[in-house]
Amino acid sequence: MVLTLPAPAALRAGTLRIVPLGGIGEIGRNMTVFEIDGKLLIVDCGVLFPEEHQPGVDVILPDFGYIRDRLDDVVGIVLTHGHEDHIGGVPYLLRLREDIPLLGSALTLAFVEAKLKEHKITPYTLVVAEGQREQLAGFNLEFVAVNHSIPDALAVCIRTVAGSVLHTGDFKMDQIPLDGRLTDLRAFARIGEEGLDLFMCDSTNADVPGFTPLEKDIGPVIENVISRATGKVIVASFSSHVHRVQQVIDAAVANGRRVALVGRSMVRNMEIAAQMGYLKVPEGAFIDYKHAGDVPPENIVYMSTGSQGEPMAVLARMANLEHDIQVGEGDTVILASSLIPGNENAVYRVIDGLTKLGANVVHKGNAKVHVSGHAAAGELLYCYNILKPKNVMPVHGEYRHLIANGKLAEQTGIDSERVLITEDGWVVDLRDGIAEVVGAVECGLLFVDGKTVGKITEDDLHDRRVLAEEGFISIFCVVDTDGRVIVGPEIRARAFAEEDHVFDDVKPLISKALAEAAGQGVRDPHALQQVIRRTIGTWVNRAHRRRPMIIPVVVVG
Repeated sequence: MVLTLPAPAALRAGTLRIVPLGGIGEIGRNMTVFEIDGKLLIVDCGVLFPEEHQPGVDVILPDFGYIRDRLDDVVGIVLTHGHEDHIGGVPYLLRLREDIPLLGSALTLAFVEAKLKEHKITPYTLVVAEGQREQLAGFNLEFVAVNHSIPDALAVCIRTVAGSVLHTGDFKMDQIPLDGRLTDLRAFARIGEEGLDLFMCDSTNADVPGFTPLEKDIGPVIENVISRATGKVIVASFSSHVHRVQQVIDAAVANGRRVALVGRSMVRNMEIAAQMGYLKVPEGAFIDYKHAGDVPPENIVYMSTGSQGEPMAVLARMANLEHDIQVGEGDTVILASSLIPGNENAVYRVIDGLTKLGANVVHKGNAKVHVSGHAAAGELLYCYNILKPKNVMPVHGEYRHLIANGKLAEQTGIDSERVLITEDGWVVDLRDGIAEVVGAVECGLLFVDGKTVGKITEDDLHDRRVLAEEGFISIFCVVDTDGRVIVGPEIRARAFAEEDHVFDDVKPLISKALAEAAGQGVRDPHALQQVIRRTIGTWVNRAHRRRPMIIPVVVVG
């Protein structure tokens, strides 16, 4: 939606303001700020992984600009679960203020604390569980168990004098979950009976009809694939998917194989999960990756990251023959994941690369090796009918997902005017049972590039794309005070398809343009550089249909 909104008016007393700073219109970098009576509560602070048109970027953060000058007003950060798109931005936010309290389940906070340790930050944490209530300034919080593709996920009901909000985080309604932990529909019903003013609902699979398949059905499929494998097996999944790792361990042990964890995040997270009892590891099931090469291929399963085609992740490096693990004939690779929108091309490149090497590649498209962690349309309809919220604000989804979620709400009888399809930075005020969009705040993308945060701009990314796609041309000239070329022009090109001698045709044009500029009284080196840039830019575009980066240097001698 292209819509320019004004800045919101000052927040009235007794009104709850909701400002999403990420996660609306995208699946990633989830972060929402709630404000009432001068105090701020944050729900989630995640990252978004870069796309191909964002070269050199490590991760993308929510835009902290809205709260940067009000960090002292933040009473806490509620973390719904331990996935990167919900917790990955926490270290960067705590760099701005380290003592913001973090609230989350035991496993979620354990993952966060391990991450923060790498950033040399010791957080203030409060472990919470389903059914627990906490009071933070004007926010009364109730935590509700929800089922997701990671243990210990929580929804949060936020009660204020202005009204109540239920934020689901990520959830589905698996009725036979592996850990026996159901989405607590009884709590949903009770909250609905109390009267729910605003429902902020996960939209990821809102356009998927029916119901999400059961997690328990995946284990037998993985076990069957591993039982038929003749060489080594590599399974790629998210590094926090404890249930999927459990299924792989069980399948490996059943087939006389040992499991080697590959990738720093995978090792770290599963060590934590095992120590806390969320992951059951039989004696001898794990083998250190350093010693895995000593095990015959038919007796080993590698559990790695890289299911989304990330260029530096384990699986992509295997496909590019850049990893110690060599994939070849007789090997089996299982991608136990769903495609995140935008990652399709990268994932299929990895699949093609592994297939070319001779591997049997099994993925969600050809076998039931993964189910989503997000509620499909049928499950969402149940939620709307149970809760009967006065207002709905779909979250966690691209635009089509938000629209689909909104239509589901309308189908259950919610007035279309009470369904708010928003964007990052839009401001929603809740008062007297009515939620409405009242304006927008500046909200962009915050790029992390190595140790640099927020200093990389779209202009920088444009320059990188030009360098990668169009090449680089440098020109050096020494001219006298009359504009005559004394030395040069010397032209060098990189990543340009043609040989350097092709520039012989443009050198007289550069000399002529410089002389004409001098004749018009131009003496400034910068102005003369612009003359060169225009001249060679026009020539290379006409002659070669290219738009390379052009760096001219002029010395007036």
